Amino acid sequence: MITNFFIPELNNHDVLELWFQQDGATCHTARATIDLLKDTFRDRLISRFGPVNRPPRSCDLTSLDYFLWGYVKSLVYADKPQTLDHLEDNIR
Repeated sequence: MITNFFIPELNNHDVLELWFQQDGATCHTARATIDLLKDTFRDRLISRFGPVNRPPRSCDLTSLDYFLWGYVKSLVYADKPQTLDHLEDNIR
């Protein structure tokens, strides 16, 4: 996905100052993945094995975990969907 979609899509935009942050999942920190991201982002990579080490459980860097997903979940389950179709409708 990184080589076939993400990097080509980046090339369509002005991203010279873009930083990339990734979580510490093992599949995301494989040597080939980190090498590719280092080549693309150089010193603007925040990752477990990147030039900028990703601090674990940082509420500043993982605001989606600390706010957004709980908020989205409260909206999706607000009316307690009883069927898969109802759940899908709430997600949309």
